[in-house]
Amino acid sequence: MKAAKKATVTMSNYPLPAATQTISAGQTVNGASYNTDDHVVVEGSLTNATLTQNGGGIGSIVVQSGGTLNSATVTSGGNIFALDGGSASHISLDGSRSADLIVESGGAVDTVSASNSAGIDLRGGTLSNVTLTTSASMKVESGATVTGVQVNNTTEVDIDAKSQVSNITVSNGGTVDNTGGSIASATIESGGNVSVERGYSYDSATSSGGYLNGTIDQCIISSGGTLTVGNGGSATNVGLQSGGLIDFSTLTYDSSAKYSYDAATYTLTVTGSGGTASVTLDPKTSDIVDGQQFDLVENSDGTLAIETCFLAGSMIQTPQGDVPVENIRFGDNITVYVDGKTETRSVIWAGKAHTTVRPGRPDDEAGYPVRVLKDAIADGVPYKDMLITAEHCLFFKDRFVPVRMLVNGVSIFYDKSITSYDYYHVETEQHSVIRADGMLTESYLDTGNRSSFCQEGSVIMLGGKPRTWEHDAGAPLCVDRSFVEPLFRALEWRENSVVGAQMPVETMELTDDPDLHLVTDTGATVRSMRKTAHQYSFMLPPDTQSVRIVSRASRPSDVIGPFVDDRRHMGVAVSEVHLMCAKQQFNITSHLQAEKPEGWHETDWTDCAWTNGNAELPLGDHLSHGKMGILSMIIRAAGPYVVNDQQTTRVKTKSA
Repeated sequence: MKAAKKATVTMSNYPLPAATQTISAGQTVNGASYNTDDHVVVEGSLTNATLTQNGGGIGSIVVQSGGTLNSATVTSGGNIFALDGGSASHISLDGSRSADLIVESGGAVDTVSASNSAGIDLRGGTLSNVTLTTSASMKVESGATVTGVQVNNTTEVDIDAKSQVSNITVSNGGTVDNTGGSIASATIESGGNVSVERGYSYDSATSSGGYLNGTIDQCIISSGGTLTVGNGGSATNVGLQSGGLIDFSTLTYDSSAKYSYDAATYTLTVTGSGGTASVTLDPKTSDIVDGQQFDLVENSDGTLAIETCFLAGSMIQTPQGDVPVENIRFGDNITVYVDGKTETRSVIWAGKAHTTVRPGRPDDEAGYPVRVLKDAIADGVPYKDMLITAEHCLFFKDRFVPVRMLVNGVSIFYDKSITSYDYYHVETEQHSVIRADGMLTESYLDTGNRSSFCQEGSVIMLGGKPRTWEHDAGAPLCVDRSFVEPLFRALEWRENSVVGAQMPVETMELTDDPDLHLVTDTGATVRSMRKTAHQYSFMLPPDTQSVRIVSRASRPSDVIGPFVDDRRHMGVAVSEVHLMCAKQQFNITSHLQAEKPEGWHETDWTDCAWTNGNAELPLGDHLSHGKMGILSMIIRAAGPYVVNDQQTTRVKTKSA
């Protein structure tokens, strides 16, 4: 966050001058004009005043306790002070040659407009209904309260610790830097920028084209809006609507970059070499709550963002014939399919971006493109090899299915020879069924990643206006196993007749052994002292207040098949947990509560929960004062697990 362009005024910068005129208590002055040499003290009432600089000095109006200033204009230089007990309203500041408003603790000011480098220093008083334009600045110091702020046109606001700002709108070049205060009900429009240091918070923030950093609660990111979350930052109750983008600006995009999405809690956690940040979506206000709609990509500056995409080199059907996607531009017509009939729709936006594969991640998360071989779907479909991203959808029986759920490793596979590529985003007016390389697929349903692209474009993203799958998709999105697995099996059946099919490589070894053990809060590893088919018992040392339940963990989409739309890492399903010490037994139920400790997934069972392979289990202080204990737990389900966690060319399937 850069420093303010204009130094914020303080009382020490502007000591109170000797009065040249005093408006005493009970006295009223209307329509007075003052200049450089005037220093007016208001103890009574001053209305419709003008303060103009016409020399080398700076005039001032000081509103003392009991005094009121109603309607004042500082046109070209001067200061207005609102001291303890003083009040002012309808103040206009034009800072072309210096104009500042200083509100001391106990002062109150309502309705202020500041422009042209004018400054406002709120030093503990209250301010409401302020508009900042054209390089104006405002400093909100400790103990101050501001309600109703419009920030735009390259203006800047600094918010210090223990101050409060509510109902703030930031747009068109406006900047807000929160270094410790609280912000409630923020709206960040196009071009606005709001930054908060780690550990501070927003309440009820709305983003529409602007940016937010730090720790946020109750944020809505609407069409064109960008939520920027820095290292250590977190956002909860985020409404990610169609057209909204989450940007992790301080996390560097490199081989260590990864993300996880807990569909049970709607929590997205992103890690890069610059640290970790998390976002928890609010399903009530989000159009996007399914992890399949996320992809981790590189911004132009090397940082991370989440989006979805569709690869390049494809031939897109148009009324004039098939056209390489890289040649499609704004205003071009492409052919779409509506109820089985062809129509023509125009491209309303086209852009280009770049991504690099993250080795070491699961294939579907690493960023490898999916190659659909010629004839893999049917004879002549596609009519050439097709390259698309894992999340892009193909069209079957009036439904869209993500291609990652159809990867068989033979005729449809992750092409690991491609580790870096360009891709395009081409928007049509409506989300559509289109034909690429002879295969019916989707135009891109815009979910707000436009800011990651520059105009022009070789991997493709095709898209429409910001929409939702529920209300605006060209066809329903279907990830149900009952629908997808028969498709997978049908394509698997014809895979060996496809020219260029990969050799099946079975290197995935599975085991049902969870390798279950505990790690105490002091870092000690505890193996089971006794176990049966479903019950494990562990001897815990004195003063243990929590343990981590550690085990193998694998994704159902890996051990069963990609046609299972569950990419959570599943450890063990834990039901009853008992702690026995000093001839007493305590029921441990924190993992069964609505608010679970870190590392737990929800389950359809009400009496157990799945770990992610490393889940925290608080025990309280039952083992204090040197007491040892035995922790017993019932494991409802476990495995199978992938023994070698590295992904393989061949996707092994297992009936379940």
